[in-house]
Amino acid sequence: MNYAILLLPLTLAACVELPVRKTPEAPAPTVATPAPSTAPHACACEPVETLPPLQIPDAERYVPPPPAKAGEPPKGHEFGLLRRTDWSSLNGFEQDNLSAAWSGLQQSCSVLKKQEAWRPACEALGKLSSPGTDTLRATLREYFVPYQVVNPDGSDTGLITGYYEPLLKGSRTRSERYRYPLYARPDDLISIDLGQVYPELANRRLRGKLAGNKLVPYYSRGEIDITQSPLAGKELLWVDDIVDLFFLQIQGSGFITLENGEGLHVGYADQNGQPYQSIGKVLIERGELTPDKASMQGIKEWGRRNLDKLRDLLNSNPSYVFFRELPGGLSGPLGAMGVPIAAERSLAVDPRYIPLGAPVFLSTTFPNTMQPLQRLMLAQDTGGAIKGAVRADFFWGAGFEAGQKAGAMKQRDSRMWVLMPKGWSPGNSK
Repeated sequence: MNYAILLLPLTLAACVELPVRKTPEAPAPTVATPAPSTAPHACACEPVETLPPLQIPDAERYVPPPPAKAGEPPKGHEFGLLRRTDWSSLNGFEQDNLSAAWSGLQQSCSVLKKQEAWRPACEALGKLSSPGTDTLRATLREYFVPYQVVNPDGSDTGLITGYYEPLLKGSRTRSERYRYPLYARPDDLISIDLGQVYPELANRRLRGKLAGNKLVPYYSRGEIDITQSPLAGKELLWVDDIVDLFFLQIQGSGFITLENGEGLHVGYADQNGQPYQSIGKVLIERGELTPDKASMQGIKEWGRRNLDKLRDLLNSNPSYVFFRELPGGLSGPLGAMGVPIAAERSLAVDPRYIPLGAPVFLSTTFPNTMQPLQRLMLAQDTGGAIKGAVRADFFWGAGFEAGQKAGAMKQRDSRMWVLMPKGWSPGNSK
């Protein structure tokens, strides 16, 4: 059957979702607390941001930009690219403080133990009680096999970037200061799981809204962020900085400190289905920034100098994320597995190439240095810009300093190894 012909009317009517970092339903709150970071600073910077919030006037109407390019076609899993190897190829594995990854391993196994291939390894890990590094290393060697991650072209190196949990200031009511809304999932947003109709399109969704009896694309960023917003009444919270809100949508989760001192986590609820466009790339193409300046910090500095151009820049990314308030007591933001992720021990990966939840040994360098960064991580998250085999996003934690490190991290020539349970093969894993 020619599925392309059957899907053509739908793809013309609405946008196929690009993968985005999302927050599934929350599990029971945990009490695990990540160990304090001992990593060197990526740059000399203040631990908190002292500049005033970045604000621009409200937009009365929206003038659409040229149509965005379609996303890449969906693909199935490519676990067959994982190349079995031996433990000696994992440079730095013997030196890593594996006990720092223990809580992350527990979180992954809370989900993976439901799969037959993972059950023996997770049961063995579950019998340990606050294991030391040597005990944990011996258990991993006994129950797991390392596989080097290889790209489709046969190369084994790739790019590692960083992300973080933004800390924003907000309010439950709108005011002159708190004027930029976080929206809850709108009632008229329709989401279709294409995998339920066509198995080869698993993990792909079609989003839009009804116009009569037709499914049409949902509102873009520019159509939402106007004075008379079509989403009026769906405001979850209000924040004071428009660029911080934009990056909160890119990160997919964050922590909001309210006027009364209350703090709460917010996480991904859904997305409008419009394609993602990097505003850093837009600024480079326009000649406004050089590639080495197109970081989160560089973009925000550009925004302060160009308030009259800022809204147009933000609207060049039509993708828009909706949020929900998460339960209290979480030890960190929720990743794509629905478990809290730990600072400096969790990765966002492309689940087409790396099984979600798997331990991953990473060999790269710290941002802006040549100092080796070699440690056991957990593939517990996904991201819209994370596409490819040897490609990952390193979670640095929460706050301004973590954001500085995340924004500076663009480490090429990095390598990754996935640890899979003995007896696993690409054919018996989802």
